[in-house]
Amino acid sequence: MTASGIRQPAVPVADVPIGDLVRPELRGQEPYGAPQLDVPVRLNTNENPYPPDPATSAAVARAVSEAAADLHRYPDREATRLRTALAGHLTADTGVPLDARQVWAANGSNEVMQQLLQAFGGPGRLLLSYGPTYPMYPEYARNTGTAWRCEPRDERYGVDPARLVDDLATHRPAVVVLASPNNPTGTALPLATVTAALDAAPGLVVVDEAYAEFRRAGVPSAVELLDGHPRLVVVRTLSKAFAGAGARIGYLAADPAVVDVLRVVRLPYHLSALTQAAGCALLAHRTEQLRTVDALRRGRDDLVDWLRARGWTVPDSDANFVLVGPFDDACAVWERLVACGVLVREIGGPGRLRVSIGTPEEMAAFRRAFAAVTSAGAP
Repeated sequence: MTASGIRQPAVPVADVPIGDLVRPELRGQEPYGAPQLDVPVRLNTNENPYPPDPATSAAVARAVSEAAADLHRYPDREATRLRTALAGHLTADTGVPLDARQVWAANGSNEVMQQLLQAFGGPGRLLLSYGPTYPMYPEYARNTGTAWRCEPRDERYGVDPARLVDDLATHRPAVVVLASPNNPTGTALPLATVTAALDAAPGLVVVDEAYAEFRRAGVPSAVELLDGHPRLVVVRTLSKAFAGAGARIGYLAADPAVVDVLRVVRLPYHLSALTQAAGCALLAHRTEQLRTVDALRRGRDDLVDWLRARGWTVPDSDANFVLVGPFDDACAVWERLVACGVLVREIGGPGRLRVSIGTPEEMAAFRRAFAAVTSAGAP
């Protein structure tokens, strides 16, 4: 203690390592992200391989230029015009009438999910999901102080409704997230599974439909269940089918009461004026942007047939990627593919690789490389 009566710390403050100041659950953690390698064929991040067509790119540029004239002003914090356009797309895609009050937008579906857990998760609450699934879910939980539990999917990468109901009764999660189509397996859930969750869950049921536009004909969207289910949230993005990964726009459809709660936890002006302008321009060219979806579906189905014909196991996919295996050493196969100039993703459980669907030229390159590095065929 000094002459002034102020107690001195046992260790000088300047000598305390930064690591000791970090929240314990963050110590030693690595940031999430797929490998970024400079190779000719990149099929590892589920991007749309086709850029916006010239007319759409020009429209986005004009919209951003016009918004830039008012950069000295804050953007519309409610993003009303963008939310209205997003509601219009969902209505066209699903046949379910929606308006801006039922839609919320944020900086990618990542921010949408984090805001949901800020509002409905937190200390003393649990997020439940079924894996293998998107590896960011536990990070959303960690970042918001929410407990995380992941139960295994069945052998076909589905979720058994009876088991789901039992798990909800046992664990009582504040939020259950069901990815459909699921990343990395590509498998979609029947609406009966979502309905079972809605009937049994004590909290929110979040259906992550980031890849929904790629679903096969006849595969429904959980948006069809919104009416009468105020605890249902359906999350989507413009990053995939709309070829807008660089714009960073995710959104959800839900009861207006859910949207109102998210308005409480959002940061002020969380979507820039430039982002909102770009999103509205992409949506105004919805027809042009979605023209590549059918080509990517065909590429996916052709790849599934090609892999299965060679003895590999591939789940039915409703996304723009496929999961293939089993490999005795998936990492070794991944490395050999990289050496051939083809980058895929080592994800999805032991012995599996995920392959995004690229252009015909990229898929031809993948087939050549894959055949070369797995010349013995499936085990």
